[in-house]
Formats: sequence, C-alpha cells, structure tokens
Amino acid sequence: MKIAFIGLGHMGGPMARNLLKAGHSLIVFDVVQRNVDALTTVGAAAAASAKLAAVQAELVISMLPSSPHVRSVYLGEEGVLAGVAGGIPLIDSSTIDPHTARDVAAAAGDRGNPMADAPVSGGTGGAESASLTFMVGAEPALFARIRPILAHMGKNIVHCGDSGTGQVAKICNNLLLGISMIGAAEAMNLGASLGIDPKVLAGIINTSSGRCWSTDTYNPYPGVMDNVPAARGYTGGFGTDLMLKDLGLAADAARQAKQPAPMGAMAQQLYQLWSSRGAGGQDFSSIINLLKN
Repeated sequence: MKIAFIGLGHMGGPMARNLLKAGHSLIVFDVVQRNVDALTTVGAAAAASAKLAAVQAELVISMLPSSPHVRSVYLGEEGVLAGVAGGIPLIDSSTIDPHTARDVAAAAGDRGNPMADAPVSGGTGGAESASLTFMVGAEPALFARIRPILAHMGKNIVHCGDSGTGQVAKICNNLLLGISMIGAAEAMNLGASLGIDPKVLAGIINTSSGRCWSTDTYNPYPGVMDNVPAARGYTGGFGTDLMLKDLGLAADAARQAKQPAPMGAMAQQLYQLWSSRGAGGQDFSSIINLLKN
C-alpha cells in the first residue's frame, strides 16, 4: 500500500520504518529535514508538504506534537484535506484533546474521508519494536479496514468506540501514569532515606499490593533496573514536558466534563515545577529528583 506518513519524530520515525519493513511504500513529510532524510535513506520518498504527500496516498497516517499541529496539518492550505482523494482513510496517532480529534474527523468526513484517532502507548521502545498499543476511535468498518496496517506498528490494537474515544483512553491512561509515577518516586525515596536497599524495596513492592507499571517496569530509582531512563541519567524515554502536555489535556477534559481530578491537578503542578527547573527534556521518571531532600 502507498502510505503518506506525516510527522517523523521520536515516535513517528520508528513507526514509519516498521511500515517500510512490512513492505509498504511510503511518502513522508516532516518540517525537520533530517527526519525526512533518515527515512529516505531507507527507502521512503519525500514530499514537500502534507498536501503533496496526501495527493499520492492510499492511506494517510500522522504523528504530531499537539492539537494545533493536527489542525494545521489536516485543515491548512497545504494540509492533508487540500490534497487527499475522496474515500482515502486517515489515521492520526498524535495525542491531542478529544474535541480537536472530533472536529478534524468531522471535517474529513465532510470531504468523504473516514478518519480514526489512534494514539499510542509504549514509548519510543515500543515504536522501535513494533509493540505499541493503539487506542482507536473509529467507526467499526474503518477500524476493521485499518487494523492490519496498525498491526505492523503495534501488538495491541484496541477499538475504543467512535471518533475521539481513542484520545479519551489515552489521556485517562496518562493521567494515571503521571500520578502513579509520582507515587512510586515518593515511596522509593522514602524507603531509601529510611535505610532499606532500593532494590529490596522494589522487589517487595512488585510482589505486593503497591505494584504498578511505574515500579515493576519503569522504576524511577537509579540502580534498581537496567534499560530504563533511571539507569542512564533519565535520557530517552517519555519527556517531562510531554507528560506535562498530557496532564494538561486531562485537566482541560476534566473541566469540560465538570469532573473533579484533584490528584491529576497536583501531578500537573509538580511536573510544571520540575519543567520550570530545566528538566523538561528529561524522562518523566526524573520527577523523583524533585522529591529528594
């Protein structure tokens, strides 16, 4: 299949490479030229705009930083909808607010293009290993149509419901993740300060009722686990500013739904404080350093 892939950053680049490995033909676009060059060297063709990439495509996939980027890439003069043929399906895997996802999908639908929101979980490691989880908001027929393509980039493809529900699932998941990472960091710091070996403490937590992903898969305390950001100075992984963005999306959604989210609000403030101290580019598990004496 000829696929236009727009947005080739830390997540989009590996996802696009996995589509190439699966035998698909890619036309790629990104505002950062080195990201485009990294894909053309492994077989993709480059386009000068999202519009020109979409003109040639049988399917369009995007992975973009935020809601304004998605609106621009799809609705702008040089955007996808200005070039794509009618009937071509569209998939946006960005993490954005549900309102934007539904607005853009409605605009696409008015032009005859079915659109799915399909944000992901699994980080850069999952993107590279094609083991991402996709949370898909789409009509059932569209979900059945795009699922085989998503399966080249992920292992768990979940139909969440109609348009926007993929984004709902993603922001709720990351709301909980941000909160749980702060809890894991607080507990690990407390245990270490009281004299227990952090590895012993982590082992106990991970076989007890406190166990969660932030303790058993992505522990924030240095020296407890290999191959996690805490083992490499909190480089790589999922940045503090990205977590802050997602917590902001959750806070906005909570306000619109008139749903209290006090722990999410506190987590947002702590990540905002940590970012303001220059840690925005560090992995979000580095929040443990904000909580140390």
